[in-house]
Amino acid sequence: MFVRELTLRDFRSWPQARFTLSPGTTVFVGRNGFGKTNLLESLFYVATLRSHRVSSDAPLVRTGADAARVTATVENEGRELTVELTIPAQGANKATINTRPVRRTREVLGILRAVLFAPEDLALVRGDPGERRRFIDELVAQLRPLAAGAKVDYDRVLRQRSALLKTASAAMRRGGEQAESVLSTLDVWDAQLAELGAQVTASRLAVVRQLAPFVTDAYSSIAPHSRPAHISYRSAAGESVDASPGGDAEIDAIRDVLAQRLVELRSKEIDRGLCLVGPHRDDLFLGLGDEPAKGFASHGESWSFALSLRLGSVELLRADGVEPIIMLDDVFAELDVTRRRLLAEFTASADQLLITAAVPDDIPESIVGRRISVGVTDDDGPRHSVTTADEMIGEFPETSEEGEA
Repeated sequence: MFVRELTLRDFRSWPQARFTLSPGTTVFVGRNGFGKTNLLESLFYVATLRSHRVSSDAPLVRTGADAARVTATVENEGRELTVELTIPAQGANKATINTRPVRRTREVLGILRAVLFAPEDLALVRGDPGERRRFIDELVAQLRPLAAGAKVDYDRVLRQRSALLKTASAAMRRGGEQAESVLSTLDVWDAQLAELGAQVTASRLAVVRQLAPFVTDAYSSIAPHSRPAHISYRSAAGESVDASPGGDAEIDAIRDVLAQRLVELRSKEIDRGLCLVGPHRDDLFLGLGDEPAKGFASHGESWSFALSLRLGSVELLRADGVEPIIMLDDVFAELDVTRRRLLAEFTASADQLLITAAVPDDIPESIVGRRISVGVTDDDGPRHSVTTADEMIGEFPETSEEGEA
């Protein structure tokens, strides 16, 4: 699998750009602040419908523009598909596949599979549970595109139920018909939350079980003298969910547990105005030996674990029958010599490897391929230019602004 062409319009710092790419290695080199990361972010968005940097889509639209557009032509074993995503500053996204509009944007999931390594990956080990939930959901979206729909529906129900809980306390104090109406409405939302939450949780559990051995193997190769690494799922609903047996009955079993917990926690949820159980409260447990990695892992161990999660993701996607494109966003600058070498060796077999670097010397000598410089050259004001020795890759208007790295 590889991306043959990438076109951007009003995405992040890029007013417009068109890139012709090829299999093998491409390195984007330029100082921080000139938009290298934005290029990889746009492809990751095509693969997952998520940014790896922000939780909402609004920052993806260039300041002053109505919408951002990302178009990617992907080749996979002789089959070519072109995805175009329109990301408005406000409102719902739109998508086409080979110029044909699709009913739901998530229908593009699975066309491009990608794994992105970034400096932010350290937060997978040291950060909040939300970082690890996002990591799993990104994998679910690529491996089980249909399951992504359940997550979208779950988030919608969660917002509605949370809004009701914020007003429920006052209604319950007043009593009477208003209290009865609130409780009746909560029953409806509880049923939907339990059903959709079970689907989301079951998909996550299945992916974590598949991913776990790959992460353990990757960590042992990166840090052979460290404690063994392992991962597992941690549900806010309790260990009975974590230990669910899988298979066709798993969703029903998880739904029953979630429904029961919602009943048990209803009074507390009304008092606090928060939904206290469901996959939005779950976590991915990362362990080193008998201890959790968070709080106990050294800086080097934390980086090794973060790399292992990404390396394991590559192997999982490969095991599913598709070679993903691999993107390295200035990660060599964060790694010591040994980890740089190991990462270079691992990515050498990728169908397509896209790398960004602020300092060319950070890239191991074993990595060779096409290099594209990214810079601002206009004396009258900042302007992006993307060139190789023999061709202009992107063209930009005189009024374009310098953007984020």
